[in-house]
Amino acid sequence: MDPGLITTIVSFLFFTGLVGGLTWFITRKDDHGSSQGFFLAGRTLTFPLIAGSLLLTNLSTEQIVGLNGDAFTDGLCVMVWEVVAVIALVFMAWFFLPRFLKSGVATVPEYLAIRFDRQTQFIANMIFLFAYVAVLLPIVLYTGAKGMIGILDLQSLLGVESETTLLWMIVIAVGVLGSIYALFGGLRTVAVSDTLNGVGLLVGGLMVTWFALSMLGGDGGFFAGWNRLVDEQGPRFNSIGSKDTTVPFGAIFSGIFLLNLFYWTTNQQIIQRTFGASSLAEGQKGVLLTGAFKLLGPVYLVLPGMIAFSMFGDSVRSVDAYGKLVQTVLPSYLNGFFAAAILGAILSSFNSALNSACTLYSLGFYKQVLHPKASEKEVIRSSKWFGWIVAGAAMGLAPWLDGQDSIFGYLQKMNGMYFIPLFAVVLVGMLTRRTSAVSAKAGLIVGVLVIGIGYFFEPFSIVVDSMHTFFFLGTVFCWLVIMMLVLGELYPRKTEFVQHDVKAVDMTPWKLAPGVGLVLIAIVIAIYVSLADFRVLKAEVDPPTDNVPFVVPNE
Repeated sequence: MDPGLITTIVSFLFFTGLVGGLTWFITRKDDHGSSQGFFLAGRTLTFPLIAGSLLLTNLSTEQIVGLNGDAFTDGLCVMVWEVVAVIALVFMAWFFLPRFLKSGVATVPEYLAIRFDRQTQFIANMIFLFAYVAVLLPIVLYTGAKGMIGILDLQSLLGVESETTLLWMIVIAVGVLGSIYALFGGLRTVAVSDTLNGVGLLVGGLMVTWFALSMLGGDGGFFAGWNRLVDEQGPRFNSIGSKDTTVPFGAIFSGIFLLNLFYWTTNQQIIQRTFGASSLAEGQKGVLLTGAFKLLGPVYLVLPGMIAFSMFGDSVRSVDAYGKLVQTVLPSYLNGFFAAAILGAILSSFNSALNSACTLYSLGFYKQVLHPKASEKEVIRSSKWFGWIVAGAAMGLAPWLDGQDSIFGYLQKMNGMYFIPLFAVVLVGMLTRRTSAVSAKAGLIVGVLVIGIGYFFEPFSIVVDSMHTFFFLGTVFCWLVIMMLVLGELYPRKTEFVQHDVKAVDMTPWKLAPGVGLVLIAIVIAIYVSLADFRVLKAEVDPPTDNVPFVVPNE
């Protein structure tokens, strides 16, 4: 056997086993028999675990491959997805998290039940479950398996001739392993394994950038590589995206910002670990620490794509750029470590989505609708049964997605369909006191229908395509808010809503949260201002000149 292959396998098994062993050791005495222990980690999560779990739940092969692919095509401007997320996280720490923790909820729909009524909770539960079960979980497995095959060249490494067979093997392996973490360990096990894997992925991602720049610089090493990258792609080091990029500048203030706000403040898959915080202060620390880590995101999620452009030019497709770069620059003795880190990212996205789907089903549907008198043991048992059924369905569906040309575009569209209505309802609910359940239910139903019609039915889809998806989502959000406020005046609550502190956790805020949040926002603004070249916007009106950044056509 090839010594390099042996080294890869040994390092992969060692790191994967290390994460599994440490996770078991740390969580072996945890409470897995109660709803609070299983779904909310017993409300014992401290800020390092919250930050680590938030960071790695967000990271996936779809993001690693996709965002670097966009950077290959569009340049630095795609960093908006990482940098704007920092502002969303600050708002989560300042505004949203205190309100969620004050009500002691385990899910976002549970908060809507308190603010509006049980019917609103039921509708929100169904929207979340459909999104996670029918869309997110199969796509996480599929994109994760395809990413591992491409990045690590597993077909050659494992000697499997059929890529379809290999795809099924990886999907099943990841699905089973992720289900074990999520269904037997609960939220704390997921959070601990996420944190450990997050360290590996962060180190691995930074190593790819280091080795890539060092190879680009030749004998001059890392700094020569950086100078060459800046010299060759100076105009592409622009934080401002033109209308021809995937992130036009104007969209930052509409759909992109709104999608980030929902993702980091209302998406059950992400924020469930903040609901398990031991106190408001620990939750705020964890959220803001995540924001600080997101500032490093462009280093390993954007720069490698730009380096790949200098190395390979148009000889590779943008979706293959990161995988080609990793195969080219990473030393063989690190392949196993990086494989384990990539596997950790896939597992994190899968088991977090599965854990959230089980929480939504058990607490929002089984306990509230099917068996209101169910015991704690019965609720957890229902969660595990539901989880295995969902995981099996996701594993069965994932490989059949192979060959879909628009899988990432499809996922983005489906996300927008439920991101925008849910966020609009939560925001209006938190900002007003007299808006009634009539407004909330109308916002959820109308929002999903309008966005779905705008996406999939002509002639509406033609109009949406002409105005860009992000502008369309921003427009729908504004009209939904206006509609709910009007309905709130026509059909108001009989009494003003008053939120009560259920004393689930200590609600004393972290005294440094305001200052740290302002510093993070200031850094984001400084990054954008220092890297902005607004001539790219003028070039959309004026004839092209040599100063206009070169943009590779979208494939």
